[in-house]
Amino acid sequence: MAKDYFFVIRPGLNSTFQDIGRKNLYHIGLPFSGAMDKRNYLIANKLAGNEISDAVIEFAFLGPCLKYFGSKRNIVVTGNVNVKVIKKDNSKNITTSYKTIEIDNGDIIDIINTNNSVYGYFTLNGGFDLNMVWGSFSTTTRALVGPNKGKKLSEGQKIFLNKTKKYSNRTLNYIDTKIEFIRVLEGTNYNYFSKDSVNNFFSKEYLVTKLTDRMGMRLEGSKLNNLKKTNIKSEGLVKGTIQVPADGNPIILLSDHGTIGGYPKLGVVISADYDKLVQITPGSKIKFQKIQLKDAEYLYKLYNIETNNILNKILWIVKYKKFYQKKIRLKSFVLPLTQKICLKF
Repeated sequence: MAKDYFFVIRPGLNSTFQDIGRKNLYHIGLPFSGAMDKRNYLIANKLAGNEISDAVIEFAFLGPCLKYFGSKRNIVVTGNVNVKVIKKDNSKNITTSYKTIEIDNGDIIDIINTNNSVYGYFTLNGGFDLNMVWGSFSTTTRALVGPNKGKKLSEGQKIFLNKTKKYSNRTLNYIDTKIEFIRVLEGTNYNYFSKDSVNNFFSKEYLVTKLTDRMGMRLEGSKLNNLKKTNIKSEGLVKGTIQVPADGNPIILLSDHGTIGGYPKLGVVISADYDKLVQITPGSKIKFQKIQLKDAEYLYKLYNIETNNILNKILWIVKYKKFYQKKIRLKSFVLPLTQKICLKF
């Protein structure tokens, strides 16, 4: 039996398969990768009724346009995204994200663009028919590692799909809020920089430049004056590290960053703020706030609690709908039965 599939009419920008990330491979030069915005990735899978670790398609700014060939099923888009479904009869359904959308054979899904944000996520009930590479569905394009031969989606390719699962329609009333500051911990080379330049870093705005992708975010603003060495021995790096090259403009390392580097490290963006950071568009201004490790740990716990509450809310909505539908069916059954009993006596 032929598998359902999508035909790629337009691949979109930087559209790749991603999941939660590839662990424990830094020692061979492979970064964590994975979805840039973890929360929106998790919400997409939960709304689609998939496993929380299943693959999704991540895109930046312009999403893919896909023609569907198969039986009826539901798709999901998350992020601040405009979506249009063109039916076989050429009628158009302009819809929103954070809800299931039913598609049928011959329908075209046009993920038009993101709004005041960078990344969006697309998946469907049953998920994509992919093989894991090095224990993950994540794509690291610079290393050509991951599904689709480690490459971005391309025009004309077919994306084959798994079978649908038992499922009910889902909707989430979710607003992805912004924060005033991106919070930062001191880096290992924090004392390399002059007090004035560090004070400027935490008091002035920086511009997010167009030289930003899954590997890093280049900033422009008040120069950071290095009093010691502009180059050091290469050391291990983590996602969110703020490196400062010789020109004094900081670079924030993102999910596909190199695993070692030799620029001094001023700080590291806390994990709780990473989703917000990656959604800041080029041309926007950004401000930083220094916090202590104990505060970062507390904020990360809070982030996880909030994320789990959102995911549990989706499950609660599903369970409530099932309970309500069951109650309605029970009422429609009990009433005629009661009437028959009354008539009998």
